[in-house]
Amino acid sequence: MAELKASLLYGVVAAFLTSAVLAFVEDLDDTFKDTRVNDIWLVDFYAPWCGYCKKLEPIWHDVGVELKTSGSPVRVGKMDATAYSGMASEFGVRGYPTIKLLKGDLAYNYKGPRTKDDIVEFANRVAGPAVRALPSKQMFEHMMKRHDVLFVYVGGDSPLKERYNEVASELIVYTYFFSASEEALPESVSLPELPAVVVFKDGAYFTYDEYEDGSLSSWVNKERFQGYLQIDGFTLYELGETGKLVAIAVIDEKDPTEESGRLKAMIQRVAKEYREHFNRDFQFGHMDGNDYINSLIMGEVTVPSVIILNTSNEQYFLPGEPIETMEQLVQFINSVLNGSAQAYGGDGIIQRIKRVAFDARSTIMSVFRSSPLLGCFLFGLPLGVISLMCYGICTAESYDGSDDIDALKREGLTDEEEDEEEERQHAAELEGPDEGDNEEEDAGEKDPEEKKTD
Repeated sequence: MAELKASLLYGVVAAFLTSAVLAFVEDLDDTFKDTRVNDIWLVDFYAPWCGYCKKLEPIWHDVGVELKTSGSPVRVGKMDATAYSGMASEFGVRGYPTIKLLKGDLAYNYKGPRTKDDIVEFANRVAGPAVRALPSKQMFEHMMKRHDVLFVYVGGDSPLKERYNEVASELIVYTYFFSASEEALPESVSLPELPAVVVFKDGAYFTYDEYEDGSLSSWVNKERFQGYLQIDGFTLYELGETGKLVAIAVIDEKDPTEESGRLKAMIQRVAKEYREHFNRDFQFGHMDGNDYINSLIMGEVTVPSVIILNTSNEQYFLPGEPIETMEQLVQFINSVLNGSAQAYGGDGIIQRIKRVAFDARSTIMSVFRSSPLLGCFLFGLPLGVISLMCYGICTAESYDGSDDIDALKREGLTDEEEDEEEERQHAAELEGPDEGDNEEEDAGEKDPEEKKTD
């Protein structure tokens, strides 16, 4: 009896907790369009059959709990985009899952890692004001410790401030934007003129110059990363939006060697010491292992080595000889910059065909490696059916169809015509031999004139 009560109590508690968690994530329907205007919403557009959506589901519940319990103004919901396809199309949903933060008339796409912390940080950043004020030196220093990259507008009202606010509204999905007075800046910071837009990163600060750097939006987009990064597949995808070439030291962090450490240190030195020469065109970093790079270039990159990627057109550059010194590395980067280095890959038609074949081969190999029996069933069964069909076609007997033609001719005749046709055929059979004999007799008799001639 006691065990029964305990199990019942456990079931009630579990049901309560489950309902509490579900309450933090609201199921949305087609009425959402009219009711969302006065709130900030973080919405997951999903499909019931989508594997990635199912994987995101428990994380999404954790996001809902975190935002609700922390007092965030963001409400969390989810919508079946297949059931409400019209609504999903209005919000520009093209794939599943799609995460959007809806704020007034604006919709912000989330493109970061699908982890609870990253999604919560995105929601809190975008839900707040596009530009946050730093009223004191203490607050300024606190934010510098929290953020690796910090954009700050310094000064009063100006056309530059208006452009800064517009850029912040556009790029808030990627990074924070702040404003401060000159008095709130650290004493080590000295600006030649105001107003100014400054980025603090890599232990230094750099000022936006409209004449050298072009548009403010482009400059912010390129400067939102640290000068040197640990790069993975997702980071490389984000770097592609900056338009920069990516110089990577490919190393094995699980089995570090002296050569790996030397290449990594050289890339770091170039990123810092040659910033003025290369920062506008290059992003520097290292990548652990060569699996991702190999799939990207459809080839084999040795470890350790250096490679430069152009993510805009899928080209890549390799040094002609092993890099031993800083001078060789700088020379290699300069050769890529001035166009003298040999470019490989690209996005031409031949490369696209190779990409399709490479992806198909990789998929088949991965299936056979993970489950050989499943691979044999998926690929062996269709091949067997096709082989049997080909064998049947090749071994089929030829058939001229003359009987079918005669039958079709007979079908077009009336009964009387058909009887007459049969009688004609029967008479022809009877007259055939007599005509043959007569022809032989005629052939045996000679004309009288011919006899006289003989």
